[in-house]
Amino acid sequence: MFCKKVYLIFMIFSYLDFHSYIFRKKNISFLFKLPTVKDTWLFNCTEGSQFNFLNQSFKINNLSKIIIPNLHILNISGLFGLLSTLNLTGRIKSLHIYAPIELRYYLDLGKKYSRTNFSYVLYIHALKTGLIINQYDCRIYALKFFNCYEFFFVQSERYGTFYLEKAKSDNLMPGPTYGKLKKGSSFLLPDGFILDGSSLTSSNKLGYQTFCISSLFYSKKFFEAVKKYDLTLFF
Repeated sequence: MFCKKVYLIFMIFSYLDFHSYIFRKKNISFLFKLPTVKDTWLFNCTEGSQFNFLNQSFKINNLSKIIIPNLHILNISGLFGLLSTLNLTGRIKSLHIYAPIELRYYLDLGKKYSRTNFSYVLYIHALKTGLIINQYDCRIYALKFFNCYEFFFVQSERYGTFYLEKAKSDNLMPGPTYGKLKKGSSFLLPDGFILDGSSLTSSNKLGYQTFCISSLFYSKKFFEAVKKYDLTLFF
């Protein structure tokens, strides 16, 4: 069973053009958002993306990154319309696009023949295998698969649970020290006693791992290998 919106503790994925036939076709747009920040990232920019964007509980001006795995017309058919909509809203914040380098020529021609200039700075980052984004404790890796790119989302390791009652029973007063102990820091007290933060917290937890793939045609061994990921998305 597929859902329109997927909530993990530290991230939100939402399919932008969700319909009953969504998984019968490729080239699907979806949004990625970390709840702790306003920024929203868009994967693929299909036709009508700006309209679908406004129909959901996301603000279009919070869009900060667009990631396009290949230059298939269905992946970029809504791009120029979305960029123009951002321009009409008076946007001044820069926008980053991660795509094959040839996208630059497509945008240049579009601006030339429509006689359009954007009021914001547009950065084009050429996709290549490896780390492409490292921000907000979230890393995105790209892997080239034939003429398309696929992506891995990896979140940083999360600190374990702090044993508050144990700290209180050891007569530790609440304060900034609690935060440092939760991170595993140790303190040497004047009497020579070592206060070890690792004894007051549970083990660190691995961050969420998500795999985004663009094809349904993989071997059985491949799907067995990706079982370790918390979530697998198709686009």
